[in-house]
Amino acid sequence: MRRIDGIAILPGLRNTNTTPGERRMPQPLHTLLPTSLVGSYPQPDWLVDRDNLRGRFPPRVRARELWRIDPRFLEEAQDDATIVAIRDQERAGLDIVTDGEMRRESYSNRFATALEGIDIDNPGTALDRSGHPNPVPRIAGKIRRKYPVQVRDTEFLRRNTSRMIKMTVPGPFTMSQQAQNDFYRSPAEAAMDYAKAVNEEIKDLFAAGADVVQIDEPYMQARPQAAREYGLKALQAALDGVKGTTAVHICFGYAAIIHARPEGYSFLPEFQQCRVHQVSIETAQSNLDTSILEKLPDKTIVLGVIDLDNMAVETPEVVAARITRAFPHCPPERIIVAPDCGMKYLPREVAYGKMVSMVKGAALVREALENARDAVDKSKKRKAAMPEIRTASGGAARPAARPAARPVAKGKGKPKAKAKAAKKR
Repeated sequence: MRRIDGIAILPGLRNTNTTPGERRMPQPLHTLLPTSLVGSYPQPDWLVDRDNLRGRFPPRVRARELWRIDPRFLEEAQDDATIVAIRDQERAGLDIVTDGEMRRESYSNRFATALEGIDIDNPGTALDRSGHPNPVPRIAGKIRRKYPVQVRDTEFLRRNTSRMIKMTVPGPFTMSQQAQNDFYRSPAEAAMDYAKAVNEEIKDLFAAGADVVQIDEPYMQARPQAAREYGLKALQAALDGVKGTTAVHICFGYAAIIHARPEGYSFLPEFQQCRVHQVSIETAQSNLDTSILEKLPDKTIVLGVIDLDNMAVETPEVVAARITRAFPHCPPERIIVAPDCGMKYLPREVAYGKMVSMVKGAALVREALENARDAVDKSKKRKAAMPEIRTASGGAARPAARPAARPVAKGKGKPKAKAKAAKKR
């Protein structure tokens, strides 16, 4: 037995627990206010050069210089890092587990650069959401998915946890905004072909054992007009014929990169018209007005309650307060508790501490809700236990409360008695 970051790794773990095609049923811990990551978790320093990662914009093209491991051993190292991420989530008590995106340089570039039609040797340039030019994939031909990109990742995650699992894929609209289009007549056409590739991938991820597949669409917030014109249509196409629980994540950008937060979302109520089941948003760092959730009455809300710009670990009480802020606008039965966004850029000890506080904060709210419901149930039982009295008309009535005795005025009791005696005489 060997150990990675103090966690035992059993020999042959990569190929144990299930056979191909076998589906092990997940074991959710809580059905009320379950907890989950959005997607990423900090990659270990022995796996990636974290100083290099923090000192640049999220890579859109491949950034192999980030990896510290010899390419011959990189896949094994990424698997080991994934085990570490899984075990951290399990120890913290999360209900829904991700692979931490340990194999990715960014949330989008691994999938986006694996597609046919992309010239990875001659990248293009596009403005990032921060307004800075960034190297991006260059579309030189028709976009197609050549092979399943994240199926092995899903199978590995499924084999190594008994909990519910979630996989994330970049959205078609966001990928169309993170590319230089030298082939299609319009970005809308490119987005629709990206949608076909994402659709094929999502179906394969569910077949590989995913319980939830999340589509990351942060650029719908950054570019809402284009999102309305063709982004939502592309998202719908990505979900066409998909059977399984789907989510969409929309945010204001990584807190480590974009520090300023707007007062609210420029694109959110539009998801009510989309066939996606869950909508993942951030509320902590932005102190979002949660009344906007009333615009999504049919969606489960993945509620971001962990501020990723602040390195201080929130107390469970702070997390609980952030959760309950949403209750006037969204019932707890429709809420999943999560961080604001991916935890990729946080120090690992900070990320783990925040994750633990998130789980404890959800537990505090759960306990308060259960206590309130118990009190209501006891009140109903006491009322139901009161005996019925048959009235002269044959109806049933509850016993009336006994009227309070009238107080006797001081000094008047004795004269009444004397008067009675005189009358008798």
